Amino acid sequence: MSKTGVFPVYDNKFKIKIASALTEIAEMDSFSVAIDGKVEEWSPFSEKGWTKRLMTGKSLTISVKGKRCVGDAGNDYIAGLAFKTGQECNGEFEWEFPSGAKLDIPCVISVTNAGGGESTVVDGLEFDVMSNGKPTFTPATTTAGK
Repeated sequence: MSKTGVFPVYDNKFKIKIASALTEIAEMDSFSVAIDGKVEEWSPFSEKGWTKRLMTGKSLTISVKGKRCVGDAGNDYIAGLAFKTGQECNGEFEWEFPSGAKLDIPCVISVTNAGGGESTVVDGLEFDVMSNGKPTFTPATTTAGK
């Protein structure tokens, strides 16, 4: 069912596909989203010097930060990618919005921080989810009459 209104950021859910199951990633506490639009520009004579533009492509990067949680399947999976390369870093990621809509993203996972810090802090885990092809957006379901 679709929800409306405003929501706290913690209502967003992130899952990584492990084997054939989508698994939440424990202890993540912040994220940011960057959408890179590929825009082609041209200046036809008919526009008298003004530029025309067309969006010809997009890419998406979700940067996620949190704490390392040994024993959590999602957290362990992401941390395990830190020193891997090539297709071993390819995966599927799901972003569930507070409204109930979902974005399924074929991706490359790039671990950007696999730990470290002062002796009195909790070990961190940070990674980028970088789109690898076209994501699939599924709108939130609505209930008729509500």
